[in-house]
Amino acid sequence: MKIDNQVTLEFPSRSANESFARTAAACFAAQLDPTLEEVNDIKTAVSEAVTNAIVHAYPDELGKILVKLRIREGRVLEIAVKDWGVGIADVDQARAPLFTTGSEERSGMGFTIMESFMDTLKVRSVPGKGTTVTMARKIARRAGR
Repeated sequence: MKIDNQVTLEFPSRSANESFARTAAACFAAQLDPTLEEVNDIKTAVSEAVTNAIVHAYPDELGKILVKLRIREGRVLEIAVKDWGVGIADVDQARAPLFTTGSEERSGMGFTIMESFMDTLKVRSVPGKGTTVTMARKIARRAGR
């Protein structure tokens, strides 16, 4: 598929950078003229993906997170969140609702939330080498625009 526009962000796995990534994704998506509901869905999905990388990929150290935002032909917003952290041993288990490797405060709903707000969700991970979460959402053209 042809890429109409793209941007790449790279930042350390500090919790303060989650809101930066969420806002940057929303600003990038704005060129597609999404509805407020679509913007909120995108922000929530990005927040979950970046938070997972911060909390689970680098539990004891700072690491690097890369967020790639693309607009593909057909008004599809693609978001990839990549880390080079501990990885996920069993992706199917990690995607199950309520499963978490985090503390008791973690809900275990991150992948479920991402999946519910995006059209597609792919998770690739290699233990000890990191994880890439790729999400996509088609942004419909609004009537009269």
